[in-house]
Amino acid sequence: MVHRFEGSFTQQEPIPEAAVDAATAVLNHGRLHRYNLAEDEVGEASLLEREFAAFTGARYVLAMASGGQALAAALRAYDVRPGDAVLSNAFTLAPVPGAIAGVGARVVFVETTESLTIDFAHLEEMAEVSGARVLMLSHMRGHEPDMDRVMRIARDLGIVVIEDCAHTMGGSWRGVASGRHGAAACYSTQTYKHINSGEGGLLATDDPEVAARATLLSGSYMLYERHGAGPDADVFEAIRDFTPNLSGRMDNLRAAILRPQLAALPARVKRWADLHDAMEDGLRDLPRLSLIDRHPDLVRVGSSFQFRLPDHEANEIEALLDRCARRGVELKWFGAARAHGFTSTYRHWAYADSPALPQTDQVTAGLLDMRLPLTFSKEDCEVIARIIREEVSGKRR
Repeated sequence: MVHRFEGSFTQQEPIPEAAVDAATAVLNHGRLHRYNLAEDEVGEASLLEREFAAFTGARYVLAMASGGQALAAALRAYDVRPGDAVLSNAFTLAPVPGAIAGVGARVVFVETTESLTIDFAHLEEMAEVSGARVLMLSHMRGHEPDMDRVMRIARDLGIVVIEDCAHTMGGSWRGVASGRHGAAACYSTQTYKHINSGEGGLLATDDPEVAARATLLSGSYMLYERHGAGPDADVFEAIRDFTPNLSGRMDNLRAAILRPQLAALPARVKRWADLHDAMEDGLRDLPRLSLIDRHPDLVRVGSSFQFRLPDHEANEIEALLDRCARRGVELKWFGAARAHGFTSTYRHWAYADSPALPQTDQVTAGLLDMRLPLTFSKEDCEVIARIIREEVSGKRR
């Protein structure tokens, strides 16, 4: 019997009842804008900022309209200007180079290893060559590098690290929450991330001046004293009249939806780990297929799954994608000639310089990717892994 998977790779879990109730309460009173509050009311956006600060251990948190807005605000808050060089690992998501290009800066891509993390030797080389003073480090698809080593390099070279944690909210490196190593961290609450408000983002930092600049950039209308996890009002005084309003705030409706999901995130991370483990177990020791190494000190949020077909030609991979799709398994390919959906590489972004990165090209040429929504069960993952295994090996049962 030839198995076929009947589930959906894009169907998320329903929004929890507590979040629906909280959203309904905001809709009933109508005060959706974060600064439109009743007397003595603490708005949902402010409460979310406080709770996320407690969750991560960050001193300051700012709720924003998207993860991309958070990335751009972080760059501007660190005074990245047009023409400045900003380092980024080449294996990343399009909003990262997009944020860098959006402030007029120049992306300097760094090679990627077979573990899908930044190449340390090439990082040091490109930092020296470019003179960049900022690294926007993307924990792409949850693959966080040895952060102790990253920070040693950054300290030695005088580089500010801004962590893109769109795929690592709830994860950690050696017990330290993802985003708490660098100078600032940006998170996403877009539908396919770890808590879901459709769109949304969070910026976390311990630096009061950076938090103040980001708050003004988000469009505070000088009402920054209403933030629950922001710096004291006096920090804003020297910069409040010189920082533009770019209108990137999160509204109270989205914040209300997110707060109950944040409380449930640790349990969700555990469920994702179980799904990811089931996929790895089902594909382990398969000739011509390589799993991605995971450091034992990393708690990865396994909301997606990657594997490599290192010795496959492009036509073989295209045929495999087609066969799997006909059996209900939706795989994405980072080696495709053109960007498609949520899968693209540095070679696809014509607004950024595209250097020769042979190591990254070799890694991504056979790199396949799939979502693991929490609507899947472990049994679903076992079926999916069996289908992939059969199609890679050519041995259908």
